Amino acid sequence: MNWLSTLLENVPSDPFYQPRKPLWLPREMSDAPVLPPPGSHRQPQMRTVLLINPFYAKSPHGSFGKHVLTPTLALTSIAGATPPHWQVRHWDENLLQGLPPAEPLPEVVGITVHLTFAKRAYELARWYRAQGSQVVLGGLHVLSCPEEVAPHADALAIGDGVQLWPEILRDIERGRLRQRYEATYERPYTLDPPPRRDLLPRRSFLTTTSLIATRGCHNRCGFCYLSTDRLRMPYRVREPEDIRRQFETDDQPYAVFTDNNLGSRRDYLRELCRALRPAKKIWSAAVTLDVTDDPALVREMALAGCTGVFIGFESLTDQNLADAHKRTPLAEDYARRVRMFHDLGIQVNGSFVVGFDRDRKDTFTTLVQWIEAVRMECATFHILTPYPGTPLFRQLETEDRLLHRDWEKYDTAHVVFRPNQMTPEELLLGYDWLYRRLFSHASIWLRKPNELSALPAYFAGCYLYKRSNRLWRFLIKRQLVHAVWRPLVEMTRLRHLAFRQRLEMQTKPAVCGTPIPASV
Repeated sequence: MNWLSTLLENVPSDPFYQPRKPLWLPREMSDAPVLPPPGSHRQPQMRTVLLINPFYAKSPHGSFGKHVLTPTLALTSIAGATPPHWQVRHWDENLLQGLPPAEPLPEVVGITVHLTFAKRAYELARWYRAQGSQVVLGGLHVLSCPEEVAPHADALAIGDGVQLWPEILRDIERGRLRQRYEATYERPYTLDPPPRRDLLPRRSFLTTTSLIATRGCHNRCGFCYLSTDRLRMPYRVREPEDIRRQFETDDQPYAVFTDNNLGSRRDYLRELCRALRPAKKIWSAAVTLDVTDDPALVREMALAGCTGVFIGFESLTDQNLADAHKRTPLAEDYARRVRMFHDLGIQVNGSFVVGFDRDRKDTFTTLVQWIEAVRMECATFHILTPYPGTPLFRQLETEDRLLHRDWEKYDTAHVVFRPNQMTPEELLLGYDWLYRRLFSHASIWLRKPNELSALPAYFAGCYLYKRSNRLWRFLIKRQLVHAVWRPLVEMTRLRHLAFRQRLEMQTKPAVCGTPIPASV
């Protein structure tokens, strides 16, 4: 009768209640596939490249679906910069399709390295090098900790890998590969070639149309990876028509903008919306809350097909954000600004960080009560995590508050430092409770939209996306993600088109507090 107990679940109001049943997490979601012995050194197939996104452990708190929502553009962008006489293959270990390929053995293996899966990247590098491949490592962890990464690679790509990749391959052809290649992010973003989406297994993602229109952010928050010492990423943009063309070429009804902040330049976002509007497609993006300073711009987003935004609220305590040097509206105005999105048919996924120095034990209940009061459709929670090279890392290191340097646990789901006003154990329990409470049946129904037309998409998001990890595991392994979700996405697109028609008939932006029946 496990299904009945789940249906009748009751999450206690005490964030620190114990005991609690562990959340379901199968081994294949927590442990990378075991690599076999590499065998003897052999001759690789010349002029072939394998690009690998290494396995990383999944958290049972989030949806497994978010890992196949849309592909990262890091490696497909590198593939787009590969000279045409090189053969390229892409492999994502997180699609649960087994071991990465070694037959035929690629001449070059490019692996992206991030903090939480650095260990797996090193294992893969060692495995391929032992067989005869040359391994190039790139990514944020290479930028922040090059001395740590260097022994595991034949070459490092430090900084903008798209610039460096053609040069690296030319040096390999000449037998002159250097150990380090470095590039800044200063050059115009428009010079980057479009990503090679044709290399992706379309069946494995909800949508393969991940787009990056801008690079960088006007904020430099002390806890964000963009504040890493060696990282200087000026805000750069691509031509709006280029983004529209990429969207249409991939022939998907839905796109996800993976920009850090699509709204840092409002004039650009307005141009982009006007370019996308005729396409009659839908999309979601990360923006900062201050985009609502311009209600007309939010309306243009809705008319251009925006159905959802990911917003880093981070905290309901203004001083926490001031301490982190994040420029954002005051917390007392958050609710009004959330209503502005809702009134224009845009769902809000709020991102919150817990563990700031001014967070107390009552932070967790206060946060949930506020999210439920504003009827936020979805929320994502993170434990404050000091990434190497950031101001936050230096602060906690100086204060001797770091618990360890096990990078695999620097994933925002583990406590890796001593909090100021609670114990590490209390912070972890509170974080766990936030997910259990917010995605309990009671909270889901409490937060449901008032408009009947908005209910199907809302309940699909809460139940099929956030509460169906067993289903997600099945869909990912069987490569059924796209087939199952495509009809739901198309239904959402058609409903949103009808909503946009009603919105277009209005002569001015909606006044906050006067709901327009949203269809998504």
